Parts: sequence; C-alpha cells; structure tokens
Amino acid sequence: MAAEHSEPRLHAEDLTLAYEARIVAEGLGVRIPDGSFTVIVGPNACGKSTLLKALSRILKPKAGSVVLDGAAISSYPAKEVARRLGLLPQTSIAPSGITVADLVARGRYPHQRLLRQWSLEDEAAVAEALALTGVDELAERFVDELSGGQRQRVWLAMVLAQQTPILLLDEPTTFLDIAHQVEVLDLCADLHEQRGHTLVAVLHDLNHACRYATHLIAMRGGRIVAQGDPREIVTAELVREVFGLACRVIPCPETGTPLVVPARRVREQTPVAAAG
Repeated sequence: MAAEHSEPRLHAEDLTLAYEARIVAEGLGVRIPDGSFTVIVGPNACGKSTLLKALSRILKPKAGSVVLDGAAISSYPAKEVARRLGLLPQTSIAPSGITVADLVARGRYPHQRLLRQWSLEDEAAVAEALALTGVDELAERFVDELSGGQRQRVWLAMVLAQQTPILLLDEPTTFLDIAHQVEVLDLCADLHEQRGHTLVAVLHDLNHACRYATHLIAMRGGRIVAQGDPREIVTAELVREVFGLACRVIPCPETGTPLVVPARRVREQTPVAAAG
C-alpha cells in the first residue's frame, strides 16, 4: 500500500539524464498525477523515451531523483519496483517458440519467491490479463505467428499480469496501422477509466495524445515546455514551439479535445510562358 504523502506516487525532481558523457536532458521536474493517463509528446530525439526510462529505473539519472511512493526508486529492490510499476518497452522480442499464455505468465515473475511458486492467484491474474486484452483465444498460439496488433496486445497482457497500479508504455502504437493504434489506445483508456490504473505513455501522434491524455507533457530539446490538461495547454503557439509546425487547433468533432490541423502548404506559382 502507498505511503501517505502529499506528492503523487510517481514524480521526479531536477533530473539530469545522460548516456555516458552525452547529456540528453537537464533540470526536469515531472509529476505524474495519480489515476491519470499521462502522455509525453515531442519531436524525435527530444528526450521522451529517455525520461520514461528514468521513471522506470532502467536509466539512472546523472543528477536528481525519481520518487516512487515517497522513497527514491533506486532504494527499492528490483522485484519491489516491478510489483509497483509495470513497463512496456519500445521494442520487445519474444523468445522463439513461446506461446501467448507462457509469455503473459512471465508477468508474474515479480510475485514469485523461493517458497512461493506458481499459485491459483497467478493463474487468475494471467487469465484476467488475457481476457482484458482480448487475446484469451490466442493463448495456445505461438507469439511469432501473430500479427503486429495481436503481439502488442499480448505484451500489454504480460504487463497487466504484473498487477501493478502504474503502467509505463514506450510508444505502444509504433509500427501499427491506424485501426490497431486506436484499438490499443482504447484499451489503455479503458484500463485508466474503468480499472483506475495510472498510465504514462510516450506517443508520436499529437492528435492521439490530445484525444486520450488527461495530462500532457510536451518536450523539446531535453526540456519540458509545458505540462497539464491538453484542453488547456495545446495551442497553435505551443505546437509551433514544440514541433515547429504552423497549424490551427480546433475542437475535435467527436470528442471536443484539441485537434491539430496543419496549415495549408503554400505552393510556388510557376510563371506561364507567354505565347510566341
């Protein structure tokens, strides 16, 4: 159970993030609202995935700290972190010849101990994760036989089998067609709205981010430009500052959330040669 404190369960203070000597981001302060669907957006190489790696303890900050449930995330044993926080990385490769059920069952590893192996509780958690993601009918199929959309749901099922209150998703819609992108994001929204999970996702599509996020973090050049409710912070000026894109921001006719419409391309007029 979470410790009593005024800060959200997951937040970070004054982070400096680097790969060896190369500084990627400095002075990042991030608060993930409890029970939110937080989305991190920004142009390529702005530090989005690097920030997510720091929040999940994959990347150790060069300075600053990530706090989980009132304590530095680095102070917990790895299995304890995995019982509180689940991560779907950007690229996931399943072992050859593994079935869907066996891969999803690996999500129960953080709950295994020397004197507590597979249990009825584990069985129920796996069955629930398969059902929630709609892949229960694929349980006996080999993962490498599945479509991209099916595989992404299976990986999400494995993370759900961990039964963590916080889920971190690094570009969960990459390489999926538009229908499967919406399918996966609808599932994430259901997990947030109906089951109370706190979700943090990195997305490339700004309109998807505006449609699904309850809290948006916009990054550029290793710094946070804005964070808050997308209905309040997403403007044409912000899009221009973050992405360098001239646009209009209008209400989406389906959801009322901000919809970014790129400005019309101005074509150069080719002079018409005079008739000889």
